[in-house]
Amino acid sequence: MIDNQPKKTKAFIAGVNLNDPNFEYYMTELANLTEANNMEVVGQARQNAENIVAGTYFGLGKINEIKAMAHGLKAKVLVLNDELTPVQIRNLEKLTKLRVVDRTELILEIFSNRARTKQAKLQVQLARLQYELPRLHPSENNLDQQRGGGFANRGAGESKLEMNRRTIGQQISAIKKELKAVASQEEIKAARRNQSRIPKVALVGYTNAGKSTTMNGLLKAFSDEGANKQVFVKNMLFATLDTSVRRIDMKDNFSFILSDTVGFISKLPHNLVESFKATLQEAKDADLLVNVVDASDPNIIQMVRTTQQVLGEIGVKDIPTITAYNKADKTDHNYPQIEGDDILYSAIDERSIKLLANLIVKRVFSNYDKFNLKLPLADGKLLAYLHEHAQVQDEDYRDDGVYVTANIAPADQNRFKKFLV
Repeated sequence: MIDNQPKKTKAFIAGVNLNDPNFEYYMTELANLTEANNMEVVGQARQNAENIVAGTYFGLGKINEIKAMAHGLKAKVLVLNDELTPVQIRNLEKLTKLRVVDRTELILEIFSNRARTKQAKLQVQLARLQYELPRLHPSENNLDQQRGGGFANRGAGESKLEMNRRTIGQQISAIKKELKAVASQEEIKAARRNQSRIPKVALVGYTNAGKSTTMNGLLKAFSDEGANKQVFVKNMLFATLDTSVRRIDMKDNFSFILSDTVGFISKLPHNLVESFKATLQEAKDADLLVNVVDASDPNIIQMVRTTQQVLGEIGVKDIPTITAYNKADKTDHNYPQIEGDDILYSAIDERSIKLLANLIVKRVFSNYDKFNLKLPLADGKLLAYLHEHAQVQDEDYRDDGVYVTANIAPADQNRFKKFLV
């Protein structure tokens, strides 16, 4: 039988530990990122040091050790745990005879290959150009000459162009302008959603924690067209970069807008955070955040901190949050169970999904009040407004009016008080 699967590039990963208690966690993450970029990790090395060596990142002895190990394992790429300077990358490539990829370029490569929507592609392209700009050698105009290998997905033949600092600067300006136009279109869509009083709930959290699986579980449980509205799921880091938005209609007429946002990771490149602020607008506009965490991962505390840090960077704060500990089926704990604003659940378990949905409803509708109303038969607009902006529980057409029971948001309550019965 012929195996048509392309062979994975062999990679050797390494990093310098400056007495960081999270260093091993970062190295594990680096290995997972490398695998997510279709490379095979064949070995790794670390150096404990007080400082990074300015010109070469590692000390010369460690470089020789890494070179011998990597070549012995037939590795073609050296992947490093930090963002390096252009000088450090060039020197390491000369000394090791390997292609050197730092953590930032690795993440940008993954994002470049995974972007699907126009907005995501532009955002990744912008972050990549901002990363490349200081890495252009003064004597070089052609990007192909600059680095061995380069990005896996350059796009639109860019790697063949003469990309000096001026042309890169022009491209950055053009992309920013195009992004602004795309963002304005997304803002119009968001504004339409915001006009509705239907609460907005955003799934946030570490990449591969199970946000998309959770969304699919809610769609399956509470949407007649759940199978047609499913979002892409795969067990790998950054399986999707695009925000998906769906409406969840509960059996008792409670509805909310649910968005599945791009996942986070430690030391996310600053340019990428800046670029993806528009994509993460759904989180900023949310009435409730559901922070999905992998309960089976030993690095759970760091993952929660990472999410909090990135949310802070994009300006998301003071939004009520449920911490949803997913993948309980991979632990020894009994599930599903709720404690305060925390839930331990499994996104592939129907009972868990229903309990999570009830917790979401309890939180987002906590400030809604139940109104028993009698609306004029001749004023159909009032009833239509209630159906769009409130949670209508019951309606009964009688000779003297339409009797309605509805949960109404604080912003609309004064408007309907005169119709109370």
